Amino acid sequence: MAPAPQILADAWLGIASRSAIHDGGSSSSSMLVRRDLTVNDTQKVTLGVIAAYIVGIALLWNLPYVRWVLWPFKMLVIAFHEFGHAFACILTGGHVKSISLDPREGGVTHMQGGKSALTLPAGYLGSSLIGALLTFCGFNIVASKVASIVVGVCFLLTLWWGRRDWLTIGTILAAVGLIIGCWFIAHAEALRYIILFIGVMCSLYSVWDICDDLILRKVNSSDASVFAKRYGGSSQCWGVIWSIFSLLFMIAFIIAGIAAFPQSAEQQKTDSGNFIPTRF
Repeated sequence: MAPAPQILADAWLGIASRSAIHDGGSSSSSMLVRRDLTVNDTQKVTLGVIAAYIVGIALLWNLPYVRWVLWPFKMLVIAFHEFGHAFACILTGGHVKSISLDPREGGVTHMQGGKSALTLPAGYLGSSLIGALLTFCGFNIVASKVASIVVGVCFLLTLWWGRRDWLTIGTILAAVGLIIGCWFIAHAEALRYIILFIGVMCSLYSVWDICDDLILRKVNSSDASVFAKRYGGSSQCWGVIWSIFSLLFMIAFIIAGIAAFPQSAEQQKTDSGNFIPTRF
């Protein structure tokens, strides 16, 4: 049985190989594309779960008295949002002082320096990209294991920056605990659906949050509002543009997941059992 890193490498090579075929082999290229994008039974289940998550989250998001069910996951996504700001700040030469979340499902990243033209949209776009990547990994158990490790590290970094905020600490520790617990269920099969849920939630949260804050409520202190004041345009315009990018990220990585992970459910469990096995 091939090791997990080789499985992931082969999956990426399966996508990249299409571009390596010469023009003279266009018929072979077309056959390969059709084969890679054929949806098998396992992927149909995954797509159905994604659709169910979208509908379920949309309903819970707006229904009174039950919307609190999503509150912990909203806090997790807000952490990703703030991490996007922080990461862009560091990449552009700035310094992150702290990251905090408040009980009203808001967050703030205190930064010094950096390029605001990149740090302002990085919250929405960064969380959307993270969500799209997690959705991609949700098509495969081994990929979900790898993603969970990265997510855990990101959470711990956020925990470090927000160490004086007890809400931040509690939310992140709960998320890490959930991820660790899912490693021990049927060779981490449950982990795949957790990663998939967080991915969908993260991808669509940016769209719903932008619509809720900018189009419906028109909150003046949003990232898009500040961006519009500094660089022109309206907050609604930038909000719609960022929402479109968020949707494109999600669609692109769903297609990539279909192409990269054609393994059946049983094959995925077998591969997962050989990669940091957690079922004894």
